[in-house]
Amino acid sequence: MTCLELEERYSRQVLFLGIGREGQRKLAGARIGLVGCGATGSALASLLARAGVGHIRIIDRDYVEPSNLQRQSLFDESDAAESLPKAIAAARKISTFNSQIVVEPQVADLVPANVESLLDGVQLILDGTDNFETRYLLNDFAVKTSLPWIYTAAVSSYGFTLNVLPEKTACLTCLFPDPPRGTFETCETAGILNSAVNLVASVTATEAIKLLVGADERVRRSLLSFDVWSNERAEIKADKRRPHCRTCDVRDFVHLDGADRAHITLCGRNSVQIHERHRPIDFTEVSQRLKAHGEVRHTDFVLKFWPEPYEMTLFPDGRAIIKGTTNTAVARSLYARYVGS
Repeated sequence: MTCLELEERYSRQVLFLGIGREGQRKLAGARIGLVGCGATGSALASLLARAGVGHIRIIDRDYVEPSNLQRQSLFDESDAAESLPKAIAAARKISTFNSQIVVEPQVADLVPANVESLLDGVQLILDGTDNFETRYLLNDFAVKTSLPWIYTAAVSSYGFTLNVLPEKTACLTCLFPDPPRGTFETCETAGILNSAVNLVASVTATEAIKLLVGADERVRRSLLSFDVWSNERAEIKADKRRPHCRTCDVRDFVHLDGADRAHITLCGRNSVQIHERHRPIDFTEVSQRLKAHGEVRHTDFVLKFWPEPYEMTLFPDGRAIIKGTTNTAVARSLYARYVGS
C-alpha cells in the first residue's frame, strides 16, 4: 500500500488533532498484547486494528461457540461450526478488513510459566480476559516489567476499566488487594449486554491510543464503572500508588511467582479447563483411539470428543476444556481416562 493509500485509509483519524500524521505513524509502529479475545477482547482487537495499530498479538485459550455470537464481534456462524480457536478466527477476520497490519494469534492459556514469552516485545497489554486470576498475573508482570496495561471487564449491563501506569498510578492490587472471594456475577449467572461490552471496549481502545501516540497527559487516572441499563456511573481515583501495596510498593509478585494454579471454571459455560502439563497431541492417533468411546472429530486446531454426557475439547499442546461439569475431580478423571495422567 502506498503512502497515499495509507493516508486515505486513516484520513479521518489523522484529521483529529490529538493524533495527526505523527500519531498515526506511532500507531503503525506500535506492538500490543491482547490477552483474551472474547467479548471485550474481540471488540478491542477490531477497533485497534481498524485504527492502524501495526502489530497485535492475540492470546486466547478458547474456541468459538454459537453463544459467543451475541456479543463477540469478530466471529461468525462458520467459526462456531468449526469450533475455531478465537485467536485464529480473529486474525483471519482482521485480515479481511486490514491486511496491512500484523496480527499474531497465539492459542494458549496465559500462565506464570509462559507470560514472559507470550508478552515479549509488546509495549502495552490489554485485558480481554474473563477471570481475576489472569488479571492479577497481568498486573504482576506489568508492574515488574514497567509495562502499562489496561484492565477491562463487562458483565450484565456493567463495564469497568482502569489504566495502570507502573510507577505513576495505582495498580490493580492497590485498589483490590485480594481477588474477590465467594460468589460474584458472571456472564453465566447474570448474562451480558453487547452494548456494555462495546462501550467499555471503546473507552479502553481510546485510552490505548492515547498511550500509543504519547498523549500520556490525557490518560484517565481512575477506575471507571458504568451501567448502561440504569445510567449510573462512578469513578474511583487511582492517580497514586497505595503505600505498602504488595505489588507495586513491596514488589512481592505472588501471582507471577505461583508455581501451581487452580483449574479455572470458564465464564459463560459449565466447563473446567485442564492444563496440567505441556504434552504434544497427535490428533489423528488420538481420534482413532477415542472413536470407540464416543463421537470424535478434529481440525488442525482442535479435537472435539463427546463421551456422554460430557464434551471434551483438546488442543495441540495437551490442554483440554471439559464441558458439562464444574467439578475439577470429574474433569481430572475424564482427562486421565481419555488422554492420560
